[in-house]
Amino acid sequence: MIERISEGPNTVLRLSGHIKAEHIQQLRFEIGRGSPVNALDLDEVKLVSRDTIRFLEDCEAKGIELRYCPPYIREWIYRGKKRS
Repeated sequence: MIERISEGPNTVLRLSGHIKAEHIQQLRFEIGRGSPVNALDLDEVKLVSRDTIRFLEDCEAKGIELRYCPPYIREWIYRGKKRS
């Protein structure tokens, strides 16, 4: 699930549940529409695919904050950066 939240001039996308590869296109659409997205809130994310890890890594490289990123996701992003 994706919930768009306005925080003044900033926009946050709150994500929840299992984020699979087939959700990435919708996330890209949400990031690109309307006001710029400054952060992805991952507090309620339970499981992600490898493609999602690469997507989150790209988001972070573009300056999008990964809020409340679960430690296992942070570790997978870190490992992905080490391989690159």
